[in-house]
Amino acid sequence: MKKSKSLLLMFALVLVIGTVLAGCGGNKNNANSGTNAAATTAPEGSTNTGTTGDEKLAADQTLRVNLTAEPPTFNPAQAQDSQANTVLKTMYEGLTRMNDETGQAEPGIAEKWDVSADGLVYTFHLRDAQWSNGDPVEAADFVRAWKIVLDPNTDPTAPYAYQLYYLKNAEEYYGKKITDFNQVGVKAVDAKTLEVTLKAPTPYFLGLLSFYTYYPVHKSVEGNAKWATSKDTMITNGAFTLTEWTTGQSLQVSKNDKYWDAASIKLAKIDFSLVNSGATELLSYKNGELDRAGAPHGEIPQEQIPIVQKELPNEFQRKGIASTYYYEFNITEKPFDNVKIRKALAMSINRQALIDNVTLGGQIPAFGYVPPGIAGADGEFRNAVKDDYFKEDIEGAKKLLAEGLAEEGLTALPPVELSYNTSEGHKKIALAVADMWKQALGITVNTVNQEWAVFIDNRQNLNYQIARAGWTADYNDPMTFLDMWVTGGGNNDTGYANPEYDKLINEAKTSSDLAKRQELFAQAEKMIIQDDMILIPFYYYTNNSLSKEYLKGVTLDFSGAIDFTRGYLLEH
Repeated sequence: MKKSKSLLLMFALVLVIGTVLAGCGGNKNNANSGTNAAATTAPEGSTNTGTTGDEKLAADQTLRVNLTAEPPTFNPAQAQDSQANTVLKTMYEGLTRMNDETGQAEPGIAEKWDVSADGLVYTFHLRDAQWSNGDPVEAADFVRAWKIVLDPNTDPTAPYAYQLYYLKNAEEYYGKKITDFNQVGVKAVDAKTLEVTLKAPTPYFLGLLSFYTYYPVHKSVEGNAKWATSKDTMITNGAFTLTEWTTGQSLQVSKNDKYWDAASIKLAKIDFSLVNSGATELLSYKNGELDRAGAPHGEIPQEQIPIVQKELPNEFQRKGIASTYYYEFNITEKPFDNVKIRKALAMSINRQALIDNVTLGGQIPAFGYVPPGIAGADGEFRNAVKDDYFKEDIEGAKKLLAEGLAEEGLTALPPVELSYNTSEGHKKIALAVADMWKQALGITVNTVNQEWAVFIDNRQNLNYQIARAGWTADYNDPMTFLDMWVTGGGNNDTGYANPEYDKLINEAKTSSDLAKRQELFAQAEKMIIQDDMILIPFYYYTNNSLSKEYLKGVTLDFSGAIDFTRGYLLEH
C-alpha cells in the first residue's frame, strides 16, 4: 500500500511526541490475557534462568517490578486479564503447573494422576499441601471453586465459565438445563482424591488445569462475596501471599512458608508498583529501582525499544509469543452490523507500516487470529493453515465501503468512535490507524481513552463501536483462540452469534482426530475473519522486556505469561 504524505507526517509526529514525552508519558499494556512452546517466528530471548550453583544470593531477596494497571480482581473465577494472571500465579497453584521450558504440564497440587483408557476420567491424587492459614488443601476445595465458576446465578457471571465446559454436564449446569451440581463431572472421592470426568477426550486438559480459572479456593470464601477485595480475607495455596495492598499505588506478596514447595522459593517478597507510565517504568529501571521492566506486566515505551536494545544488549530480551493484537467491532450496532463496512476498515490498514514506524517491537503482521507457536495436527497450526484470509487493498476497501454504505442507506460513514485503554502505545496505534482510515476512506475517527476497568466493562456490555483488544493463549491449542467467539461466550465482546460457527467449535471439542480438528479450526477461523470479519487482526506479538543480569529463575511461557515464583536475586 502506498503511503500518503499525511501518513508519513503522522508517523513522524508520533515518534517526535513519543520522544518528548519519554520522561512523563503514560503507558499500559493489557493486550494479553491468558498462558506454552515458544513461537519461533521472531527473534528470541528469554528472561535469565538457572540454578544458584556457586552463585551467591543477594541478602535482600525482594524483587521489584511494576504493573501498568491494578488487577481488576484477585478472584480466580472473575479474572480475565494478564495483570491479574501475573499476580494470581504467585498466590495460587492448580492441580498442575506449566513447565515453561518444555511447555508440558507437571505436578502441582496433584502429585500424580491416573487417566482412564478412554481418556474421559482423570483421578488426581493430591499431595500434602496447605493453605496459607495452615488448613490442608483438599479435593473439596477444587469442587467448591469450579462450582462457583459454573454457577449461573453468580453476579457477574464468570467470564471463563466456558473453560470448564470440558467437564461432563458443566455446560448443562451453567445453562440451567440441570440444577444438581453433583451431576457435573467433578467429585471429591476423599480429602486427597479428586475425580474428574470429561464429556470428550481433551488432549490439552492437563495444561488447562494450570490456568487460574481452575485454581482452588479456600472454604472461607463461602458466604463472603467480597473475600477477594481485602488481603486479610485472602487465603492462598501458592508460593506467596498478599501482604500489602494500597489501592492504586502498590501491591506486595510475601513468601508463603506453608507452601508445599517452600524450599524451592528463594524470593522473600515481590513488590509491585502500580504506575501507568511506560516512560516512568523505564526510568525507574535505569535508576535501579526496578529489577525488571516491560511485558507482560509492564511496558517499555515503543519509541525506546530500539534504543534500549542497543544500550542494554545484555538486559534486553525479545521473545515471540502466542498472542494477537486486534481491534474488535460491536457488530450489534449500526453501521458495523454490515460486514462490507467492517471488511473495508480491515483492508485499509498498513500493518507493516505500523510495526516499522509505531510499535517498533519486531511484531509479525497478522491476517488471521491464531498466532504462530500454537500446536496443530502436525507441527504449528499457523504453518499448516496460512493466514491469507484477506489482503490490504485500498481500492478494494473503497469499493466495499461504498457498497456497504449503500446497503445501509448512507452516503458517508458517520464519525467512528475508537476506544482503547490508557496507554501511550495503544494511543499511538489508534492515532496512526485513524489517520490511515481518514486518508484511505475519508472516515473521521474519534479516539477515546479509558481506564482499564472501565474499558473492560464497556467492552463486555457492548458499550462501544470499535475497541482495541488482545488475546493470549491460555493453553497450547487453537481452541483457546477460537472458542471465545461462540454465541454468548464470556469473552465474546462483539455480539457475534453464528450457529454454524458454534457447531464447528462443538465438533472440534468432541473430536480426537487431530487432522479433523485442524480442518474444523481452519473453517472457524475463516468464518470470523474472511467471511464475517468480526475483528481486525493487526499483528502477532513479541514480548519486549529488560531484566537485570542478577535476576535469575524468572520464566516466560509460550504465551508470554510470566512466572516469578522461582526467581531469585544474585549479589550485585
